Amino acid sequence: MPDKQSARLANLWDDRKAAAMTEPERLVYRSNLLGSDKRVTNYGGGNTSSKVLQKDPLTGEDAEVLWVKGSGGDSASIKLDGFATLYMDKLRALKGLYRGLAHEDEMVGYLPHCTFNLNPRAASIDTPLHAYVPKPFVDHMHPDAIIALAAARDSRELTRKVFGEAIGWLPWKRPGFELGLWLEKFCQENPAAKGAVLESHGLFTWGDTPEACYTTTIDTINQAIEWFEHETKGKPAFGGAVVAPLGVQERRAIAARLMPRIRGMISSSGMRKIGHFDDSQAVLEFVNSRELDALAALGTSCPDHFLRTKIRPLVIGFDPAKPDIDAVTDALPAAIEAYRVGYQAYYDGCKHPDSPAMRDPNAVVYLMPGVGMFTFAADKATARVSAEFYVNAINVMRGASAVSSYVGLPAQEAFDIEYWPLEEAKLQRLPKPKSLAGQIAFVTGGAGGIGKATAIRLLREGACVVLADIDEAALTATHEELGHAFGKDFVRAARLDVTDESGVAAAYADSAVEFGGVDILVSNAGISSSAPIEDTELSMWNRNMDILAKGYFLVSREAFRTFKQQKLGGNIVFIASKNGLAASPNAAAYCTAKAAEIHLARCLALEGAEHQIRVNTVNPDAVLRGSKIWTGEWREQRAAAYAMQPDDLEEHYRKRSMLKRSVFPEDIAEAVYFLASDMSAKSTGNIINVDAGNAQSFTR
Repeated sequence: MPDKQSARLANLWDDRKAAAMTEPERLVYRSNLLGSDKRVTNYGGGNTSSKVLQKDPLTGEDAEVLWVKGSGGDSASIKLDGFATLYMDKLRALKGLYRGLAHEDEMVGYLPHCTFNLNPRAASIDTPLHAYVPKPFVDHMHPDAIIALAAARDSRELTRKVFGEAIGWLPWKRPGFELGLWLEKFCQENPAAKGAVLESHGLFTWGDTPEACYTTTIDTINQAIEWFEHETKGKPAFGGAVVAPLGVQERRAIAARLMPRIRGMISSSGMRKIGHFDDSQAVLEFVNSRELDALAALGTSCPDHFLRTKIRPLVIGFDPAKPDIDAVTDALPAAIEAYRVGYQAYYDGCKHPDSPAMRDPNAVVYLMPGVGMFTFAADKATARVSAEFYVNAINVMRGASAVSSYVGLPAQEAFDIEYWPLEEAKLQRLPKPKSLAGQIAFVTGGAGGIGKATAIRLLREGACVVLADIDEAALTATHEELGHAFGKDFVRAARLDVTDESGVAAAYADSAVEFGGVDILVSNAGISSSAPIEDTELSMWNRNMDILAKGYFLVSREAFRTFKQQKLGGNIVFIASKNGLAASPNAAAYCTAKAAEIHLARCLALEGAEHQIRVNTVNPDAVLRGSKIWTGEWREQRAAAYAMQPDDLEEHYRKRSMLKRSVFPEDIAEAVYFLASDMSAKSTGNIINVDAGNAQSFTR
């Protein structure tokens, strides 16, 4: 059920827009409108359909074609190519092949034989439900207010009380062919009905026009919202609060401490998790309530919720009135192991002879009184969506428990969905994870030429990236650009002065809250300066040492602290310079600071080895393109040192190199990726020169 303060859903249908569309385009329009509000359905949830007359490409005759949302599509963003298209006459013919519940899954194998116009989009398991409703337009949504009715112990009676005869009710049945036949029979026996509530599942509505179908869906949900508001007015949610929430900053601080530890306990070197933190009002209301433990143990009801949140959450024992985080940390290993044991018992007690092997036994959702909810998954988007679905489940539990008793999905039914062979087949079809999937990289100087190129290289391999930079304007622009290119879930920005000890700690804490921790540090923040030694001011010397030595020390120290909390090893790559090995004229401060970086990396490699923390260095030379340090006085100073014009520098450096080639930011990024990936898993304390060849900087 939506928050009590939520307004009614707005009817967004625009006749003028719809009139100019084809029937399939109106289906896309209807779907996008419904998916735009999470009170109607969440990401990837629900489906819509239209039965359309189209010319058969072979016969030229009119054919009735079912357009139905394809498997895995998202209503809010779906386009025409997201819909499966099937011949209705062939779908009806499937009834003659159906051999009963024991052979339910084989019917899915027949759906491709019904494809219209060679459409490659796979049809969803809900296709029979849409096909057999004897109406041209059908919506299937998962509104919180409706599922609150569907998940109540007296669901049937409540549905009749709210809707009378206009909206019917069907008992729980796993989605599939049999449920499609049930829905068809209901429609035939109740021709005046506009829809039906499916127990523990959701809402089906239909109409003779797309607008009528859409309007029925919106009106039905609003009717349920209004009924719940009336019935629950003045009643405390979940039996009332038993603890008070901590303040916003305290909640984030606790999340920053606990998320890397949880992440470390539920990850492995081959399958790292990404975290998400949610302390929204709905979550806090639930985790602070009297009924938290009892309701959390019942698990979720709607299959869409369950598949993304697992059988049940893990509740972390904590009293916000006595916030002892050390005690929580000490208790976490036993709590997580107890969850695994319980999941193993669930699997063993429900499995069938042909069930797929048990999957990851760790919880997805972690609830903490006074603090909020942590969710962990293989990537940030999935962790975030899992949190959104559990918020839906909270809303459902709020409504159902306020007017009746909430009923979760029975363990066997939940198992049969989670380990459904069709679900397993879908998982097996997923593309192989990229090489840095599940890893979190922290890149300082992330808005500069080398930093941005490095971030792009790591993002291309599936990593989440925190861009840290002191240049706020450049940071904002880079964040927006990479978020657009790779998805907002994968990129975060942190305005950071690497010489600020508290600022560095805060940036790592934000990374822990946003993603769950850090796996890779690319220390790249830099400056440059040039002056003869007698003209080198102490302020110039100190600035180089502060940023290039102290800054590298501070971000590395914080990385070590995070790595040791996670116990997953770690990776540090320093962007030093050829100048750290080969002296250059009029650059004593810069060269000395870069040499300090290189030796710091060696020291850290020694300390980190026993913890599987690898530390390596990349030494660039003369990377002018895209570099912020080459746009200022450094360019003029270096040109003066070589008695040439600034515009001649790049050619000078190219000719000076042994290979006679220019070095670009992407070349440095490639070396960073090699050192950050498992391709260099047995390398630490090493230096890779990316300088097109310079004999003075040979390391051996």
